[in-house]
Amino acid sequence: KKKKKKRMASICFKAIHTRPLFLFPYSTLFRTTRSNKAVSFSTLETGTKTQSKPKLNPNNIPKYNPENLPLHEYESVIGIETHVQLSTLTKAFCTCPYNYGSQPNSTICPICMGLPGALPVLNSKIIEFAVKVGLALNCKLSFSSKFDRKQYFYPDLPKGYQISQFDIPIATNGYVDLDLPVEFGGGHRRFGITRVHIEEDAGKLLHSATGTYSQVDLNRAGVPLLEIVSEPDMRSGLEAAEYASEIQRVVRFLGVSNGNMQEGSLRCDVNVSVRPIGQLEFGTKVEIKNLNAFSGVHRAIDYEISRQVKLHTQGQRDQIVQETRLWEEGAQKTVTMRKKEGLADYRYFPEPDLPEVVLTTAYVDNIKASLPELPEMKRRRYEKMGLSMQDVLFLANDINICKYFDAVIEKGADVKMAANWIMGDIAAYLKDEKLSIDDIKLKPEELAELIASIRGGIISGKIGKEILFELVSKGGTVKGLIEEKDLVQSANANR
Repeated sequence: KKKKKKRMASICFKAIHTRPLFLFPYSTLFRTTRSNKAVSFSTLETGTKTQSKPKLNPNNIPKYNPENLPLHEYESVIGIETHVQLSTLTKAFCTCPYNYGSQPNSTICPICMGLPGALPVLNSKIIEFAVKVGLALNCKLSFSSKFDRKQYFYPDLPKGYQISQFDIPIATNGYVDLDLPVEFGGGHRRFGITRVHIEEDAGKLLHSATGTYSQVDLNRAGVPLLEIVSEPDMRSGLEAAEYASEIQRVVRFLGVSNGNMQEGSLRCDVNVSVRPIGQLEFGTKVEIKNLNAFSGVHRAIDYEISRQVKLHTQGQRDQIVQETRLWEEGAQKTVTMRKKEGLADYRYFPEPDLPEVVLTTAYVDNIKASLPELPEMKRRRYEKMGLSMQDVLFLANDINICKYFDAVIEKGADVKMAANWIMGDIAAYLKDEKLSIDDIKLKPEELAELIASIRGGIISGKIGKEILFELVSKGGTVKGLIEEKDLVQSANANR
């Protein structure tokens, strides 16, 4: 009887792997039903609104070393696991939408709740987004990958397992290039990417003010995530924060995620260890969980490096244990959360309800051809235009500013003057009014016209500023304002 059961299980798994899910360009159609309504996942499109990140301020992030520890005698080894929430219209395996801030448990169904008998159906947009990210991060794609069950219990994970990818992730062995801020010394860096894999999110616990009970909101359960795992290539909190910033820029430029850390759309878990200079063996790794700000990444890592170095110098190296810690922003320190589980604790096994994912060369080539100009490409192009690295880093940080700047240049504006106007008066206006560059009334062609008028001697730079603020707030044309206010005559009189 046991042999018969084993044989049936074997046949089951063979059936799964002999009926793979093929992805062809423009053709594959996935349908699932909820309330008798069919939804096509292959045609879903998303709209994302990008937001520029606050730049790290070196004055606010001093090197953490209050006890004058011999940090120069130790090397820190840092890796980051970045969870990116994908901006699909529906969840990973059902037709439920996900809208940040929705009423608790208002967008759930038997599938994302994990009720018995509910079967997942893959949203194909996730595969497209994962391939985009894999290509953008210079990874090797797995043309045949599969889903696995990661077993663990949390109150906000009703299934008792998370659908993820284990031994065959969709992308591996990549890298990302970035430029460190000039104010921190500058320089180019390349950090390796170990893997990119697909998984679903869990729900969220809402704790009572008294701390006596918690409530479970399952709206987020089943939301599609990409986990991007770096190589342990970073050696400081600064490098780690800038790496995380670059990942945010990449996913925003690709349009696969809004990358907003304050909404949980991008979350970082960092792994930190230290070792004496010259030692080849890694130290004991400590994970710091759920960091939601780049400055927090920087400070948490610097604190953890100092904590571990202190234990080394006091002869208490054995007190550094593999564990998960949390960053307390108020106290500016890390605290123990739980002892770290190992891979064996998760008891991975192949997901029996989802077929294998098989990519075709045509499908990948089609996505590759659709990739936009990425942050690293923009920085190198702007550098070739003769802009300083400080200008380059500012302009290439936000996709909307990039688009605006490129549109001004396409109209023939002087590159340096266009950069100065955007980084100076326009940036100041945006900051004061708390707006994005998409919100201003000044069109790119009119900024190009304003620059041309100043360069041609039609108006002075001072008058140009007066016109600029009216154009930014009210709109209109440069020529129209010059004629309306008789500014040509005033400018000639000034000369």
